[in-house]
Amino acid sequence: MELWSAFILGLIGSLHCAGMCGPLALALPRVGSVRNTFLLGRLAYNTGRVSTYVILGILFGFFGKGFSLAGAQRSLSIALGIIILATLLCSRKRTMSILLSRAVSSIKRPISHFLKTPTFSSLLILGSLNGLLPCGLVYVASATAATLGNPIAAGAFMLSFGLGTVPMMLAIALSGKPFQLSLRLRLQPLIPATIFLLGTLLILRGLSLGIPYVSPNLSGAAMQDVRCH
Repeated sequence: MELWSAFILGLIGSLHCAGMCGPLALALPRVGSVRNTFLLGRLAYNTGRVSTYVILGILFGFFGKGFSLAGAQRSLSIALGIIILATLLCSRKRTMSILLSRAVSSIKRPISHFLKTPTFSSLLILGSLNGLLPCGLVYVASATAATLGNPIAAGAFMLSFGLGTVPMMLAIALSGKPFQLSLRLRLQPLIPATIFLLGTLLILRGLSLGIPYVSPNLSGAAMQDVRCH
């Protein structure tokens, strides 16, 4: 259930990626003159990007595991769900703009260098750097991964999220054209709706109401983990 939620978040959220990261995808260097090498280069870029998401997921998973071992996994899930819902009520454009400009400035030199280097390894590194850029959707996905309380499960969650963004980003890179603005604006409301649903599910998960998939009994699971150890 969590993996499908992550994939859908990535798939719908890629509408946002099209506007923020689309220009970088269009500026990627071309490796070779054969179509197959061009495709492999774009796949290498997306592999690097998704790999960064997986690493972030594992790191957040270790963070969440600490809460789980302390018996605070439910509290963490509720708190992060509330934070996610609260951010939807606030204007984050200016804050994200400042964060994005600072992040781009810090990695501007390596990005410029690798954009001029037409190799598969350069495209892989470019994708990895792209994954480090500030993104509200990545923050939401990482926060959700932390509530799983398991680094492997969190890494798998972020892998599923990253794979959800691949179709859009790969289509832009292969077509050489940005996603149509009119269609993107028409579908844009799906992003906050999806984030709202995810935040609500986190709160329900933390409440541990015993509802399969939606609000499982985390208390019972935590007791079993303690007994196993």
